[in-house]
Amino acid sequence: MPVYIMKYFFNYNSTPRGLRKTCAALLAYCLLAQPTMTAAQVNLPVLGDSVSGTISTQQEYEFGRELLRQIRRETAMFDDPLIMEYIVNLTFKLAVNSQLKDHRLEFILIDNQILNAFAAPGGIVGVNAGLFLYADNEGQFASVLSHELAHISQRHYARSVQQAKNNALPSVAGLLASLIIAATVGGDAGQAALMTNQAVGQENQLRYSRSNEQEADRIGIRTLYNSGFDPNDMAGMFEQMMRMKSFSRRLPEFLSTHPLDENRIADSKNRSNSLPSVDYVQNIEFLLMKHRVTFHYANNKDSVLQALQRDLPQLNGIEKDAAMYGVALGQLHNGQYVQATQSLDGLLKKDPTRITYVMLEADIAKAAGQTERALSILEKNLKINPNNNPLTMSYAKTLNENGRYDDAAAALERQSLIRPNDPEIWYQLAEIQGKADNISKVHQARGEYFITVGDFTRARNQFNLALNLENDRLVKAKIQQRLDYIRDLQNRYYR
Repeated sequence: MPVYIMKYFFNYNSTPRGLRKTCAALLAYCLLAQPTMTAAQVNLPVLGDSVSGTISTQQEYEFGRELLRQIRRETAMFDDPLIMEYIVNLTFKLAVNSQLKDHRLEFILIDNQILNAFAAPGGIVGVNAGLFLYADNEGQFASVLSHELAHISQRHYARSVQQAKNNALPSVAGLLASLIIAATVGGDAGQAALMTNQAVGQENQLRYSRSNEQEADRIGIRTLYNSGFDPNDMAGMFEQMMRMKSFSRRLPEFLSTHPLDENRIADSKNRSNSLPSVDYVQNIEFLLMKHRVTFHYANNKDSVLQALQRDLPQLNGIEKDAAMYGVALGQLHNGQYVQATQSLDGLLKKDPTRITYVMLEADIAKAAGQTERALSILEKNLKINPNNNPLTMSYAKTLNENGRYDDAAAALERQSLIRPNDPEIWYQLAEIQGKADNISKVHQARGEYFITVGDFTRARNQFNLALNLENDRLVKAKIQQRLDYIRDLQNRYYR
């Protein structure tokens, strides 16, 4: 049975306070600069020993969940439930048509406008919000996700461990570290870590990496096709990246961990052309999400709005509808609530139950001071779509802003039963319970939040505070169960 030591990927508690945000880059530097370091010295998880050489799928799953907690804690998340819901729905559409057998996926949406995505052991799929800015259509966006799903389904991380089982541990650990740093930290630190790791690695490790990429392309193209997308969109996305590589001084972060050349593009085209042609009907939701991200990162939102208004007469179909949605978004940002309502009105008449439109309608009403109308809109659509996360989060936020703290807390408590590992729910719930003066529940919600980001010491402290405040025996028993759970997690990751 393999020795499987789960330790913190980035040791938060032992890192000086001022360096916690950059500990990933420092760890990679220390690790990769000293190729003779031992496993204990580098303080990284051992994925497999020299006897077994590889890890089980369950070990990958557990490692992935700990890695997920680390990334959440070290990286700024993009807080937009609508966009996250879109990514989750699209990824599962691809997953059911892929070679992936274990569909226990978890998603990270990172607040970074650089083009990037990554897959990690155990079904972790990470996407930079910036990917929306560079994909021309949903097929191109989906091609990146299908490629990452192929990495997971083919267990490329575990196979890398198997390939390098006779090499020094830092070669394996350094590869994992640099991949995650490039994915989450980005910039020069990520690229430097990857380049250094490749420089000290064996040439057969590089060949194996290229083989992984070719396999992920091949399987990803088939997944695209099986999901009803045009398989040529993968080559189209690669060409987008190559243009960025040619005209920009900085390499797209995705290419730091997924090397790309003309041969790989040609190979993807040949594979796509061998499949029957596909007439894919574009999904307007992709275009709507693209507008949301565009406005989020725009330095000059007025210029974006003016460009949309200028282009409207030349557009047709869903492109025109999506652009009109973008206009309404821009008008909301400008405080033009009457105009925003008028722009959205035609879209709502066409598609009155589309959640993306409904939520913008509620946002406009709320911004205009019509809180009761906003609540009415959200309540009506929650009856149609019970437990929908974007609607529920917007509803709780609106209740909170209207001073209805108990109702807001109740809505989030119900949602936490459905999504117990969602850190945003626990974060918001702790804030609202504080306003409702439910101090024990504040500590419980904070404890749950700290569990989701892997800060077990703070989680334990919060639950102990709640335990001291409670008199209800059932609640005390529940809190003790969570303390036992935290102890088990700490024993697992620190033994």
